[in-house]
Amino acid sequence: MLERRPSALFAMEAQHLPLLFPPDLRERLTAVADIDPELVVSNFSSDHVRSLLSTVEVLITGWGCPHLSLEVLDAAPRLRAVLHTGGSVKHLLPPEGWQRVPVVSSAAAANALPVAEYTLGMVLLAGKGVFALRDAFRARRGFTLGEVQQNVGNFGRTVGIIGASRIGRRLMELLRPFDLDVALYDPYVTEAEARALGVRPAGLPELLAGSDIVSVHAPATPETTHLIDAAALALMRDGAVLINTSRGSLVDTRALTAELVSGRLEAILDVTDPEPLPGDSPLYDLPNVLLTPHIAGSHGNELRRLGLTAVEELERLTSGRPPLHRVHPAELHRAA
Repeated sequence: MLERRPSALFAMEAQHLPLLFPPDLRERLTAVADIDPELVVSNFSSDHVRSLLSTVEVLITGWGCPHLSLEVLDAAPRLRAVLHTGGSVKHLLPPEGWQRVPVVSSAAAANALPVAEYTLGMVLLAGKGVFALRDAFRARRGFTLGEVQQNVGNFGRTVGIIGASRIGRRLMELLRPFDLDVALYDPYVTEAEARALGVRPAGLPELLAGSDIVSVHAPATPETTHLIDAAALALMRDGAVLINTSRGSLVDTRALTAELVSGRLEAILDVTDPEPLPGDSPLYDLPNVLLTPHIAGSHGNELRRLGLTAVEELERLTSGRPPLHRVHPAELHRAA
């Protein structure tokens, strides 16, 4: 699909390059492409960068990559592939630009794994009552050995997953070894497909009312804005836990705050709306809320997995094989 040793260029914030592409991965890139392993561009406006764009065939993009406008694409007439080390490419190109680039690939599948791992950990810890018991232990500075904790445990607990996205599907895989009842709500997934995923299909009201833990994994689209609103939250059983690692806009923050201040529900929120929450938000101090600073996705050494995905895609393309993680424009309307 690409000629041998295509011209390639990094386009992202320079600070991300060492973690995304440590020396061994940059060595693999230079083995299959003509790329300066130290050059990273974060804007396309200079004459020098426009000169580079005139010959580039592959852009390896990441967080901080400027918008690939039609003007930029005009300056890159030989561009054949955009390999994105982030997740969403929804806003990387204008709608007309998708017809101009034969291959757009994303590391969304690689980024799905740490989010699913985070969520798995939170599901199991929440089911075990760890957060409340930690606080009680800290306050008492002691506990009674052999005392049986009531109303905790993961045996037979119901976990409701909203959205069979990449992350949602990885979470389903990770939950399989555990003695949990897993339900799925996704309007694009048939009952047969849900059964094939090893989960029980459910409508949204049924899932909310019947789950001990609800985990949100749907994309942020106009249709999913405030999918979890006051009416949806009211359906959740007393003491249920809401986990959101998707986007803050899917949950009505005001309605959720009211439920959490009342103490009726619990929440684990890695994303919020707005993000971050204002400093006077009561959610920072509530004992039934765990806030984390948007860390579920790839951080630290997990960024290497994203870079590796782009390297492997380029190796596939230069050997005449199709990409594994190609993004199709027709799917963007229901993607993150």
